[in-house]
This record gives sequence, structure tokens and C-alpha cells, in this order.
Amino acid sequence: MRRTLQRRAAIAFIALMALLVPSLPATATSQFADKVIVLDGATSAEGIAAGRGTTFYAGDLMAGDIYQGDIRRGTAKRIIDVSDFDPNPRMAVGMKFDVRHNLLFVAGGAAGNAYIYNTATRQPVGDPIPLTALPGSFINDVTLTPHGAWFTNSKHPELYFVPFGRLGDPEAVLTKRLTDPRLVLDDPATQFGLNGIASAKGGRVLFVAHSQNKAIYTVNADPESGESARIRGMRVPNVDGILVQGQQLWAVQNFSNKISRIDLSNNFSSGVIEDVITSDHFQVPATAALFGNTLAVVNAKFDEPTATEFEVVLVPARHH
Repeated sequence: MRRTLQRRAAIAFIALMALLVPSLPATATSQFADKVIVLDGATSAEGIAAGRGTTFYAGDLMAGDIYQGDIRRGTAKRIIDVSDFDPNPRMAVGMKFDVRHNLLFVAGGAAGNAYIYNTATRQPVGDPIPLTALPGSFINDVTLTPHGAWFTNSKHPELYFVPFGRLGDPEAVLTKRLTDPRLVLDDPATQFGLNGIASAKGGRVLFVAHSQNKAIYTVNADPESGESARIRGMRVPNVDGILVQGQQLWAVQNFSNKISRIDLSNNFSSGVIEDVITSDHFQVPATAALFGNTLAVVNAKFDEPTATEFEVVLVPARHH
């Protein structure tokens, strides 16, 4: 019964969407490209995070279960089944892995929560962390900094910070409201705003994708500042998950079935699309994890409500 309800919820979520890091040493070419790794048993998919070495973690979007895979071996298996410890359904949207403590931070979608799992014990760390009580919220993605985790809300222009030192303490959650009126959605019921998130300069600078505006913004991580700035020079329709490494930014464009690699200016104020990465295996890719010169990309298949198989696709991070 639980899986049936989740399948119905998944179809409803897909219909709504239709309206719209540790790494390996870089090499000249990707030795893992063109592999397709099946998430055996997954009923949906959306998020992925790089783990140690060639390990990745991916989530079953509507069931909340977590998979562990390996890009070298080309295999993946479910390691966390939410129904083992929570009678209530969970979501697993964007995610990031903290190598120091074996902790996987997961955006909880429509519940307005963040979840933390210990991948060594395969158990949750404490209770779900409530990030917001704003109606209609959708916690979409997460990035890690030296001091904590930042989460996005796709329905309201807010970010939420969970400090590492006070994990599990709801009173420690910091809410950062972005003041640019252009970030506010006209119709939150059918539109997605803030989506993917990444960080740079030791967590002092945040990057957030805005799906509705087809843009990426920089945000000062100072809790007292609500300012943001649109990165000039490029337009990224259907932008979803993003990655940043140095002056390079990768923007996953779900319904466009491509990933744009963007060369950022030194102060991150502008960017130029240097490369467009595609694959015959892409089917509405949502997020990506970076392993040297390889991207591990999750197919969300939001265009196919009856999809029964979900996978991770490996592609070169750079074509040039």
C-alpha cells in the first residue's frame, strides 16, 4: 500500500515538473564515460552525491530510500530503506555527502524537512530537521560548507542553514530570506524557483539556480545579508542541479536533456557557456556528481510517469 501511494505521489510530482565534493584526480578524458548504472528497485530518482573514491549515493525521490553505487564497478544497491525506521513516507531530493563523518545530508522536498543519514550504520541521525513551516514549500537541494549545510526552497526565496555543531537542534536552523523581488514566483503551485545550490570560497559564496528565471545567482553567505546577484552572460533554461569547482560551473538542464559547462569570471559576476554535454542516455537528467573528469548524472524521467527503471549515466565532464 505504501509503495502504491508513493507511486501516485510520484506521478503527481512529475506532472507538476512538466509544467515548468570529493573527487578523483582530473584526467584528460573520462575513463568511465558511457556507462549506465541501474538503481535496481527504485521507483523514482532525482538526487546524487559523490562519496569516497568512486562511490556515489543516489536517492529514490518519492520513497526516500538511499542507494550506494560505484562508478568504476558500474553497480548500485539500496543501503537505506526508509520503511525500516519511519512508518511515514519521506522524499529524497538533492543530497551531499560529508566525508569526514560518513553523513549524507538530504533535502526532504514537500515535507519542509532535512534528513541526515549515517552511511556507515545505514541509520538516520536524529529526527527529521524541520526547516520551514511556510505552506507549499519544497526543499530541493543542499550544499555543504566547512561549518554546515545550506538548503534551498523552490517555492519561496529562502535558504536554510543547518550548523554542523548543532545537528538535530531545530532552534539552530538559520533562515536567510533573499530580497530580490524577481526571485518571487508568480504561481508557486506550478513554478519552481530556487533549485540547485553550490558553494565556493570556503562557503562564503553560494550559487543558487532559479528554474523559472532560467538563471544562476550568487549569494553572500553572511546571515545578515539578503542580497543576491544574477550571473550575467548566459541563459540556462530548465536549470536544475548545479556543481561548482574553481571557476567552472556545471548546470544540469533537465527537460533540455543537457548539461552546460560554464566558465565563470574571477569574481563570479559573469559566465560563458564553454561546453554543452549531452548523451543518448539522458532522459530528463536532474542532478550530477563530479568525479575528476566524469559526471555521474541521475535520470529523473519526469517525462515518463510510468517509468519503472531509473539509472545513473556517466558522461565526460568536459568535451574540450
